[in-house]
Amino acid sequence: MKTFKQYMKEAPHPDYSGEPVDGDMMLGDLTSDAVVERLNAYVGAVADREYLNPEKAVAEMRQKLMRVGLHFGDVQFTEESGEISVPLIQYGGAFGKSAETPIDEFDDMPESGRSLNFVYERTGGGTHRILAKIM
Repeated sequence: MKTFKQYMKEAPHPDYSGEPVDGDMMLGDLTSDAVVERLNAYVGAVADREYLNPEKAVAEMRQKLMRVGLHFGDVQFTEESGEISVPLIQYGGAFGKSAETPIDEFDDMPESGRSLNFVYERTGGGTHRILAKIM
């Protein structure tokens, strides 16, 4: 049987370069197309079923994306079918100063540059089908 000390010597340790030890990518980097592709697979899980209330699907989506630091605003379904796009906010947005900001102003960039698109429709049985994709 291994002692705790032996286990700690053999266990992988982070190198503090920002990358996880197991080689998995950082899901907070929205500039990477590979990250957006993985997040879209995660977001696409909402489309696996139909919902009686479309707001329930949006609430599930909100809860899943908050796990990786992404938020989005209010989504209102006003018609039987359609498409809605809302901007994604990463880590609550950015506020502060950069080297180029005038002394009497602040940088306020609440959006991440990406958006979450919802395509929804009401089915014949009275349920709702919702598809979502990060653009």
